[in-house]
Amino acid sequence: MTASLSPTVKAEVLAEALPYIRRFHGRTIVVKYGGNAMTDDRLKRSFAHDVVLLKLVGLNPVVVHGGGPQIEQLLAKVGKKGEFVQGMRVTDEETMDIVEMVLAGQVNKEIVELINQAGGKAVGLTGQDAGLVRARKMLIESKDSPGVRIDIGQVGEIESIDPSIITTLATNGFIPVIAPIGSGKNGETYNINADLVAGKIAEVLKAEKLVLMTNTVGVLDQNGNLLTGLTAKKIDELFADGTISGGMLPKISSALDAARGGVHSVHIIDGRVDHALLLEIMTDQGVGTMIRSR
Repeated sequence: MTASLSPTVKAEVLAEALPYIRRFHGRTIVVKYGGNAMTDDRLKRSFAHDVVLLKLVGLNPVVVHGGGPQIEQLLAKVGKKGEFVQGMRVTDEETMDIVEMVLAGQVNKEIVELINQAGGKAVGLTGQDAGLVRARKMLIESKDSPGVRIDIGQVGEIESIDPSIITTLATNGFIPVIAPIGSGKNGETYNINADLVAGKIAEVLKAEKLVLMTNTVGVLDQNGNLLTGLTAKKIDELFADGTISGGMLPKISSALDAARGGVHSVHIIDGRVDHALLLEIMTDQGVGTMIRSR
């Protein structure tokens, strides 16, 4: 694609990126990687090159990934159907084994290899490594019966984050790639929503940006129009009227928590767009929904 651009246009693109490179040099960018960008070969390569470029120009990208489509494929092979409650995957013992196999054994390694092939130095982790993510069982309040808590199996909520392994890797030139699996105090293994892990890591690291890649252009209103510059008050209204629901619930909740917790800006972007990450961080053109704390 770039071969068709004139030298003048290429120079303009580089000039536009320069102030952003200067502004974000040395800053941490946490990216939740998911959706079509994880399953389309062209988009996978595009994402890997974006991450490597960010590292090369002096930013510190940290990747947290999901793996929903890959988990669904393996569940189907063993005759199980995925079940969700308020955007969270119900995770019995057998499903947890599959989640670990897919996230830690398959998806994580593939992302690491893609980044390394693109010229980066990626290291794969799970939340269990070096005590990165400590978790406890998550109980979800029933929508139909207020006060009633639903047990959805080995699904965790985050108790604490120890970012020392991330910091050590980043300062030594590596790109951490993290699977959202955490440990309980008695060694239990928990499946944790990747958006929540990305948001909490961004908060603890005081990241410049949290970028959540998704399969939509961003948060849409009930007429299908893109919403941006969302505030906490507006998000509460969107929750109440059902505009935000399903899998978008944990995404928006983690984004808002991160913004309130000190992350400078949070963006939900369309991972189906080539080089969406670079467009969001290095150009004047926004490609999704921005969320701010107030």
